[in-house]
Amino acid sequence: MESRGQWGTRAGFVLAAVGSAIGLGNIWRFPAVAYENGGGAFFIPYLIALLTAGIPILIMEFTLGHKYQGSAPLTFRRMNKKLEWLGWWQIFIAFVISTYYAVIVAWAISYAVFSFNLAWGSDTESFLFKNYLKAAPAGEVGSLVPGVLIPLVLVWAVALFFLVRGIKKGIEIANRIFIPLLVVVFLIIVIRAVTLDGASLGLQAFFEPDWSRIFKGEVWVAAYGQIFFSLSIAFAIMITYASYLPRKSDIVNNAFITGLSNSGFELLAGIGVFAALGFMASVSGVPVKEVVAGGIGLAFVVFPQIINEFPIWNGFFGLLFFLSLVLAGITSLISILETYISGVSDKFGISRKKSVFIGGGLAAIVSLLFATNGGINFLDAVDYFINQFGIAFVGLVEVIIIAWFLRKLTDLKEHANAISDMRVGTWWNICLGIITPLILGYMLFDLFKTNLLKQFKTETGTGNYGGYSDSFILYSGWSVVIGVIVLGIIVSLTKWNRSTLDQHREDE
Repeated sequence: MESRGQWGTRAGFVLAAVGSAIGLGNIWRFPAVAYENGGGAFFIPYLIALLTAGIPILIMEFTLGHKYQGSAPLTFRRMNKKLEWLGWWQIFIAFVISTYYAVIVAWAISYAVFSFNLAWGSDTESFLFKNYLKAAPAGEVGSLVPGVLIPLVLVWAVALFFLVRGIKKGIEIANRIFIPLLVVVFLIIVIRAVTLDGASLGLQAFFEPDWSRIFKGEVWVAAYGQIFFSLSIAFAIMITYASYLPRKSDIVNNAFITGLSNSGFELLAGIGVFAALGFMASVSGVPVKEVVAGGIGLAFVVFPQIINEFPIWNGFFGLLFFLSLVLAGITSLISILETYISGVSDKFGISRKKSVFIGGGLAAIVSLLFATNGGINFLDAVDYFINQFGIAFVGLVEVIIIAWFLRKLTDLKEHANAISDMRVGTWWNICLGIITPLILGYMLFDLFKTNLLKQFKTETGTGNYGGYSDSFILYSGWSVVIGVIVLGIIVSLTKWNRSTLDQHREDE
């Protein structure tokens, strides 16, 4: 078996961790979430969530990977022989996410090309669903869409190229190139956005605090949810990346740098997005609230409309915006893929190249489903369920097992403090032992209450997410969530090579 790879420099690891955390959600999810949950007032629960859940979990996962020197399944297996399934559960979640995440990056590549002549026209919504995606009704698969397939092949080629080159010569180099480029590109976008007519209206809407919202439970849940989903925690990435750290690594500082860098970019994204939305509202003669959107609608419907209205250089700024999506997406995709490439290599004792071919190749094949006429509906349902129920649930289980059942927090804290300049204290145990489990538990309870216990027919629809039929939700939503757990248990039952389990760095 090949020796385990290692980061060339501390900066290489930090850039990779930041590159994983900064993804599409920073640009199209955070601004809308902040606006809808109190604007400027939202930053208080958001900051508290970052300090009591986001950074503490980052420290925990960095420590796990560094201490046990393995992929998520190997890390949990070395910590306790009965926990390997937890690592595979996280890896299968990452696998599912990678299959549709690559398709969204492919859309961004297409739209970067469309920017040159504003090919989306004036009816950007119709163009996205009818002209580009050629969307079919929910439940139908249809045929492959060439306009999605061609850039999708390019996405996989780029991602697998860097992965097959390894940690130092592949992933580290990719992030050294893409992350600084992303920051420069997005800064140009923000500077242009804030100088547009009406930008101040958008920024006022974004930052103006609604203090009455700060006392509502759903606002705090939204803050913790945003931190949890945006930091790439609880689905094997940070454990895997930290397993490539050298013996002397400042884990605590690295976690703070990663968490604060991610939040800083989210704030920058909020400024850029809402400055542009303010411009759109001013041009359209409507309030800002009428043009606010998030997710795919913001990126591929609203932003093309905004770009259409730019006074000069429409195509250039359209290119920059969609290039920023590509850069943010590709670094996150590489990190997601690395989780199961590392897991397969550790478990079955095969070379990295073979693991990339097997894991990455299988993910590329599965991703073709989302490049079909019906792909948008499958993507929508799978993304919602795997994110809301998969990641949140596995994160809750991870924290409860480590903090409550194994009582490992003190051991992990001692390991982190022994190699870090900044030391963590009792606050860390309290955050992970009490605050995080309670918040995640409430989030999941609310989600299950909304999506499972209320699945009944109504006058306006099915009661399901997105108004989808019961059967479609069952096989493209719930079955995926349950499937990743079952597959994780099955794979964990296969035997390890004893030398792989024993070959890891002993604690000092």
